[in-house]
Amino acid sequence: MPILKKISSRFAGITLALICIVSFGLMLWASRTDSAIDDELAHIPAGYGYVHNLDYRLNPEHPPLVKALAMLPVLFLNPTFPTQSDAWQNQVNAQWNMGTQFLYESGNDANAIIRTARIMPILLTILTIILVYFFARRLMGAWWALLPAFLFGLSPTVLAHGHYVTTDVGAAFGILLGTYFFIRFIESPTIKNLWLAGIAFGIAQVTKFSTPLLVPLFIFVLLVLWIRDIVTKSHHDIWRAGWRYLKSLIFIFLIGYACIVYPIYFLFTFNYPITKQVSDTTFILNSFGSGPTPAGQMCRGTRCLADLTIWMAKSPILRPVAQYALGILMVLQRADGGNTIYFMGHIVGSGGWIYFPLLYLLKEPLPTLIIVATALILALWWMWEKARASHWHIAHNIFDYVSVNPAEFTMISFIVLYWGYSMHSTLNIGIRHIIPTVPFIYILSSGVWKKWIMRFDLSRITSAQNIVATMATSIVASFIKYSILVFLLVWLFCETLFTAPYFLSYFNEIGGGTMNGYHYVTDSNYDWGQDLLRFRAWVNIHPEVDKIAVDYFGGSNPKYELGAKEIDWSSSKGNPADENIHWLAVSVNTLEGATQPLGEGQTRNANDSYSWLTALRPPAPGMGNVPSPDFRIGTSIFVYHL
Repeated sequence: MPILKKISSRFAGITLALICIVSFGLMLWASRTDSAIDDELAHIPAGYGYVHNLDYRLNPEHPPLVKALAMLPVLFLNPTFPTQSDAWQNQVNAQWNMGTQFLYESGNDANAIIRTARIMPILLTILTIILVYFFARRLMGAWWALLPAFLFGLSPTVLAHGHYVTTDVGAAFGILLGTYFFIRFIESPTIKNLWLAGIAFGIAQVTKFSTPLLVPLFIFVLLVLWIRDIVTKSHHDIWRAGWRYLKSLIFIFLIGYACIVYPIYFLFTFNYPITKQVSDTTFILNSFGSGPTPAGQMCRGTRCLADLTIWMAKSPILRPVAQYALGILMVLQRADGGNTIYFMGHIVGSGGWIYFPLLYLLKEPLPTLIIVATALILALWWMWEKARASHWHIAHNIFDYVSVNPAEFTMISFIVLYWGYSMHSTLNIGIRHIIPTVPFIYILSSGVWKKWIMRFDLSRITSAQNIVATMATSIVASFIKYSILVFLLVWLFCETLFTAPYFLSYFNEIGGGTMNGYHYVTDSNYDWGQDLLRFRAWVNIHPEVDKIAVDYFGGSNPKYELGAKEIDWSSSKGNPADENIHWLAVSVNTLEGATQPLGEGQTRNANDSYSWLTALRPPAPGMGNVPSPDFRIGTSIFVYHL
């Protein structure tokens, strides 16, 4: 038996390796054919400033880990970094200007830098797949753990954002890592596991500023465990357990911030002049919490957080903490402000609470949706059955569940917390923001499928005579369930393969497929500027395109890619044919923003509405329709012959 178990584990490891190889290959393909997306224009120069100059003046609204890792291989290219420019010397957080100058105006090979920078994010995504597997293996065994690893590794959304220099998959890794070691500590509260939980928590905090949600998660889980102890233990044990839980939390947070967050921020602010940091922090937080506190008065409300951050920036010891706090405050400030987006036929300031649930239904592959929905229905049905059997002793059932399944309870709690926060937020710019919950959704769903497939209804055995018949029926039922699951996984594999390399624009059949998802929503869900390299290739094979007006949305640079053929354009400049330019290329994100009806409170300059184009090419009736192009590059650049 030990030999068979070892062989089985080895084959599971080989299968995991194959999943990782396929995922790596698909991301590498996309990374080499996608142009720089919008956020990379800011993240790449920021990360290079961290590792090359040890200076954190760029992009403080995101923690440094993913950006810094991405830039480590770029160091070997030895590119020119324009630190003498005004954007670096005098401007405040001029990340976009620095990105343009660094990539496209300093004599560097921009595409070589971008491709090289994407290597580490791809490897981090592969590491996340492996972590999903090991997390799940503790709960359901080596073979069933392959199911969530497969779902995550072949998810079009993960493959899209896993190969960019952005923080969303990094956040999934950090939250998964932090939760994994936190659960290990709950199950075995040793000093070693306490330190591992603290280190993992700290790593999570330097991936993305959504990871501080681990703080209320950990507090909530340990609070529930303490309440369980109150119900089941004596008065003396209650307070001892409460102190133990509180002490553990304090040490986990202290280890994470003191041993990981502070040293990393200390390193990357080492050469950031303190006077520059103070002036930058003061400028960025000028409007936070109703503006600066008048001289001689006490701060009020949230403004105290800004004043404290500015004060800490003046201290050589505390300024790494100030830079971390600045990032959190910037995220809070932006979340309150929202973002203008195209969503479901209108230009709106926020998609509302339905934004993320609807995107999940439109962008998650149908086979994955079926797996998740089936698991949710089964789990709710079993909960109903157990509640009825226990005469609706809900609290008792919850405490029993937490005691037996602390990992599942923690994952469910995080999904509810994170989705609740996201649905309440007005910052609706992409399904990528809920990627940190995806591993937990897949792990929980896989556990339910395992239980459902392996479940045998012993209640049907009424006598020795029907044992064989009952067992045979159960085996047949399990085989059918297995077959359905295998069919769904093959479907997912084929759909992901056929989508490549256009993972960013993927929409399922409900959302009209990859080529039609822009009718529902754009931005990082569909058009983030990823098709400019494909556009360059198209122009190169069409010699009749001598000049082309380009209205491009994204992080790449049309002039850099096309040279003299490219004429920078916008709606306000009118019809380029009037200037003897008979070709126009427009990003669909720009087209939707210019042509779709305005939601409540939204305004638009009449010159920015592409009214002259819609007069020449009236859009077909229906939600999200734009003027029909003569050519379409990739999924997102529409080309018109005028």
